[in-house]
Amino acid sequence: MAKGKSLMLGLMVGSVVGAAATLLSTPTSGKELRAKVKDQSIEWKEILENLKLDGLRLKDQIAATSKEGVSLIKDLTQEMKSSIVEWKASVEPHQKNIHQYLEQIESSLKDLEEKVSASKKEEN
Repeated sequence: MAKGKSLMLGLMVGSVVGAAATLLSTPTSGKELRAKVKDQSIEWKEILENLKLDGLRLKDQIAATSKEGVSLIKDLTQEMKSSIVEWKASVEPHQKNIHQYLEQIESSLKDLEEKVSASKKEEN
């Protein structure tokens, strides 16, 4: 925000200095000079007012966009949570089956080890 204020201040000071230099270096009468100054001041007021309105519109637009972003993130978070819950629910029955298969494999391996050790004893 400080950079924006510095920029605006610089523009205004520069325009005033430029206008003063132009006015002092022009070969016009006082009446013409006053008319030009008046016209330019009206023009600069309009430009500054337009800049102010554009800044306010930009501020409102940024606020609206940030609100939309927050809403979007909340929706996305809720969707992710529900997806995880659904995934857990779909995986849980399979998880029980996998544990049963692992227990069967472990039992089969123990039986196989016992048979191998028994056959080694018979060979000796």
